[in-house]
Amino acid sequence: MQTRTIVGLAVVSCALIGCKPDAPAATAAESSAETPAAPQQVVIHARDFAFDAPDTITSGVTTIKLMNEGPDLHHVQLVRLEEGHTFEELMAAMANPGPPPAWAVDVGGPNTPVPGGESSATIDLQPGNHVMICFIPAPDGQMHVMKGMSRPITVIPAAASAAMPVAQVEMTLSDYTFTTNVPLTAGVQVVNVTNAAAQAHEVLVVKLEPGKTVEDVVRFIEKPEGPPPGAPIGGTTAIRTGGTNQITLDLAAGGDYAFICFIPDAKDGKPHVMHGMSKQFKIS
Repeated sequence: MQTRTIVGLAVVSCALIGCKPDAPAATAAESSAETPAAPQQVVIHARDFAFDAPDTITSGVTTIKLMNEGPDLHHVQLVRLEEGHTFEELMAAMANPGPPPAWAVDVGGPNTPVPGGESSATIDLQPGNHVMICFIPAPDGQMHVMKGMSRPITVIPAAASAAMPVAQVEMTLSDYTFTTNVPLTAGVQVVNVTNAAAQAHEVLVVKLEPGKTVEDVVRFIEKPEGPPPGAPIGGTTAIRTGGTNQITLDLAAGGDYAFICFIPDAKDGKPHVMHGMSKQFKIS
């Protein structure tokens, strides 16, 4: 019914303004073939210590789903390599102490789910060389990337891209706070996460155990003893200044949650949570 109505309106428009015989109006089906209706889906399987992922994907709005199949925590930090730089150059640069090179741009990606769980992030990917990295430290203190958990991936140009899905919540990252334009509520909601700060930030979403706090989570990460005070349920990895990722949160009524950023500060190297970048909240 809706398709017939659209075609009918097109015919009426031709009668009013005149149409050339060799340029018939496009049908709804033809239009949808040119512009995808939904973001493309890319699934990444993580295990200790490797990513199983495609070598190439197309540009445009893309939902990256992380399936954590290892016994440890994992995330996907997507980095775009500008100026023609390569995976090998980035790995060589990371072997030296100091800040990352300016040509390695933090794009974001799905943050940490629990082992056996999944998380996702939707990003408008630009063409070029990219690298997937896991920066989470192992129990021995060595980051997973140093154990081989990195992988190059090439984003090739696409003719068309879907629009970013409509979000119910806008979250802004600054130095050093998380703010939302409306309160988060129980149930499923789509959240646009935009980094308006002067440096990269992440959003790790943690569901807290009853009576536990952000401080308990930080202490547990520093010295994991006893039962965990909370469980990670996703979010976004580091996003460059001006960048945006989109996440979907499914929050339980009465649940206690927290947003935390563990990215090292550009000035002193301390995790941003040490500068106060955390937010604890309850869902009514």
